[in-house]
Amino acid sequence: MSKHQKKPVNKKYILSRLWKYIYHFKWLVAAAVFLTISSNVLALLGPALSGRAINAIEPGKGMVDFKSVFFYCALMLVFYIVSSVLSFILSRLMIKLSQNIVYKMRKDLFDKLLDLPVGFFDSTHTGDIISRISYDIDTVNASLSNDLLQICTSVITVGGSFLGMLFISPKLLLVFAVTIPVTIVFTKLRTAKVRPLFRIRSRKLGELNGFSEEMVSGLKTIKAYRRENAMIERFDRVNTDAAQAYYNADYYGSTVGPSVNFINNLSLVLVSAGGAIFYLFSMMTLGDVSAFVLYSRKFSGPINEAANILSELQSAFAAAERVFSLIDELPEKADAPNAEDIADIKGSIRFDHVKFGYGEKEIIHDLSFEVKPGSTVAIVGPTGAGKTTMINLLMRFYDVNSGAIYLDGRDIRTLTRKSLRRTFTMVLQDTWLFGGTIAENIAYGSDGADRDAVISAAKAVNIHEYISSLPDGYDTVISDEGVNISKGQKQLITIARAMLLNSPMLILDEATSNVDTRTELQIQESMNKLMEGRTSFVIAHRLSTIQNADMILVIRGGDIAECGTHEELLKKDGIYSGMYRSQFK
Repeated sequence: MSKHQKKPVNKKYILSRLWKYIYHFKWLVAAAVFLTISSNVLALLGPALSGRAINAIEPGKGMVDFKSVFFYCALMLVFYIVSSVLSFILSRLMIKLSQNIVYKMRKDLFDKLLDLPVGFFDSTHTGDIISRISYDIDTVNASLSNDLLQICTSVITVGGSFLGMLFISPKLLLVFAVTIPVTIVFTKLRTAKVRPLFRIRSRKLGELNGFSEEMVSGLKTIKAYRRENAMIERFDRVNTDAAQAYYNADYYGSTVGPSVNFINNLSLVLVSAGGAIFYLFSMMTLGDVSAFVLYSRKFSGPINEAANILSELQSAFAAAERVFSLIDELPEKADAPNAEDIADIKGSIRFDHVKFGYGEKEIIHDLSFEVKPGSTVAIVGPTGAGKTTMINLLMRFYDVNSGAIYLDGRDIRTLTRKSLRRTFTMVLQDTWLFGGTIAENIAYGSDGADRDAVISAAKAVNIHEYISSLPDGYDTVISDEGVNISKGQKQLITIARAMLLNSPMLILDEATSNVDTRTELQIQESMNKLMEGRTSFVIAHRLSTIQNADMILVIRGGDIAECGTHEELLKKDGIYSGMYRSQFK
């Protein structure tokens, strides 16, 4: 969990952040405010008109001013119709406003993800990130489109009703001097109890999503090892925690509405009794009593509704907190003030007494070696020796703790990350293909690459015939519901993608691990062509693929245990020789 996630965010901060998004669409907000005021003011005139219509009857005199009664009733009907139309327009406007706000919020969140350092993703579950992008932002959206409108309406209704009751009978209004403080105190105490529960609920849902994403991605392994029952038990535990968190939040949140409703009903009883007494002693007319009761319902109704949506607001606050905590994560360190773009790359690399560790654990101890331009360097060693870490340092996904890495004699920390990473082409063990056509996937990263260039790259890695055999050829869409492409074929597509890039340096991280031996032999010649004239770093477990490397680094425990060519290392009869013999026994 990041430091931002550990620190609770208060409501004022969340509201100020949300206001920045709301203010971004100030003209829509202005229109919404106008419609809200107009609609509610017209609705608030109804009780006053109703009171006047009742007073026009004049009980006890046998006289009824039907003209006035019909006039006030017709006017009241017109006001209610116009108010309803304005409310309908307002609801559509609020949906549009909330969609715009959520679109911008989700865009900011996604843009921030692309700006975060690799280390953040190494320590954060993918499912939790997805939960924030989808569920948490959708929760904020629901609150903005519904709860925000309800709150604005409630404020106007409560204020207008208060003025209406104050005008009719200030004495009878004293009833609310008792019930309103009770409602405020109860709501405040209950809110303090509920808010942490919704924060826990959002966190537990993120954990559930993270576990589900992990299990789905590893489903084949789970079945292969017959661990279905064990995973079901683990899921039950995580699911139970999430369900319990949901229950606790909803249970305590749901107690607010009925309690406040009881207090408001009690106020109605007191108002009705007081109004009846005032009428009997001729202190109020029957129409004024009726209007006061109607205003009291409008006055207490929004308070009750506000209490009912309290749980939704707390959920929205918790969701917004998780969204903003991710947006507030520290981005990848900025380039040095005097950082420069690098061009005309020759391709010489030098590690000079490099030390690096994740946290307090040091992975690379004191690494020094030099690579000549255009040469191929193979990096081998046991799992966890620091091979991939070296590549991460070279690409500046992480910065060294001490020492330096030089590219063409220049410390890579003095270069802009964008220009540095542009000098490399990477083919990783984990293939990544996006939802698009095969041609688009091969051309990814190669701006302006035409179809002929794509086909040439596919032919170079011997996957052209397979692609051509597909019904739509290079226009075949790769997706979860689309064509079934094996891991080996996906890897070949990523290698063809690398063929199109004209980067002076190449990184191959177990690039042939997902292809069979025959396919490996077929693409080895193409890979050799790809590496011609380029400084290449090859991480490999299959030692047969690196026999022609100019230099082989055997990494063990973050240090260079052996260094030399394939023949030289075999003659040493050391670690590399033992690894090689174990693969060809």
